[in-house]
Amino acid sequence: MAQLKTPSFYSELAKKIFFVFFAAITNAIALNNFLIPARVYGAGLNGVSQLLSSFLFDFSHIEISTGLLIMLFNIPIALLGWYKVGRDFTLFSFLTVALMSIFSMILPIQEVTNDPIMNAIVGGVISGVGVGLSLKYGFSTGGMDIVSMVLAKTTGRSIGTLMFGINFIVISLAGFAYGWEYALYTLLSIYVLTKVVDTIHTSHQKVTAMIVTQHSAEMTTAIKEKLIRGITLLPAKGGFSGADSSVLMVVVTRYELYDLEQAVKETDPFAFVNILQTNRVIGEFWDSDRQKSHREETKRSQENR
Repeated sequence: MAQLKTPSFYSELAKKIFFVFFAAITNAIALNNFLIPARVYGAGLNGVSQLLSSFLFDFSHIEISTGLLIMLFNIPIALLGWYKVGRDFTLFSFLTVALMSIFSMILPIQEVTNDPIMNAIVGGVISGVGVGLSLKYGFSTGGMDIVSMVLAKTTGRSIGTLMFGINFIVISLAGFAYGWEYALYTLLSIYVLTKVVDTIHTSHQKVTAMIVTQHSAEMTTAIKEKLIRGITLLPAKGGFSGADSSVLMVVVTRYELYDLEQAVKETDPFAFVNILQTNRVIGEFWDSDRQKSHREETKRSQENR
């Protein structure tokens, strides 16, 4: 039986769609008004697309927009995400990429300032706001974020080494082709983007949520419906009120944090949640394959009842 959609569901959906458009337009503005005019290159696949567009035009006189290349690069990644990550995350992420590509092809490439340092900093800040808010609300701006989530869900590992390698290649090629000052501006922009994203969302691949609630049974059920993660219940008593409550401890990936927050809000709006940095997990932390297997076993057992 299909679940009845609540007003909060539609409210969250509207908020998510708003931030899809916001992330798309901010990234398009960062590209067309700050990064591309100054030959400052973005992080990940956006930077690769910029660089390839520049190379094709400067050395072969073939004009292909950065936005179109971003879209083309993201098609196979979206297919990977659809099967390995989840349909909702991938759908909203690819919609963001599509809109960003369209906006970047519609908006004129126009320089706001001729100061390359300002272009690098402001472009990095604007891009970082778009990327950070998209991750905060349960989707991404595509590219390596989807690859990162695939790795996080299937292996539990970070994509840091791969991202470093891609950014190193972009920076090096920009330096060799257009001068090392542009490589330094690119490095500055990527650094600023990373710091802004970490400020808005989180820099850690895994986090531990400590949830204080008086509705532990309902909260446990709600979290289990959205996530397959171990939950530890601890008895607690309010130091000010003296009321009995429970603390639920659960470790999730940064990409599952949005779903966890939604489960908490829907179950107990008055719950207190503390998000802690988690550097390492020893023991059971299921990847996507084990989660999928568990869901299938649960579904079969329910059907056989």
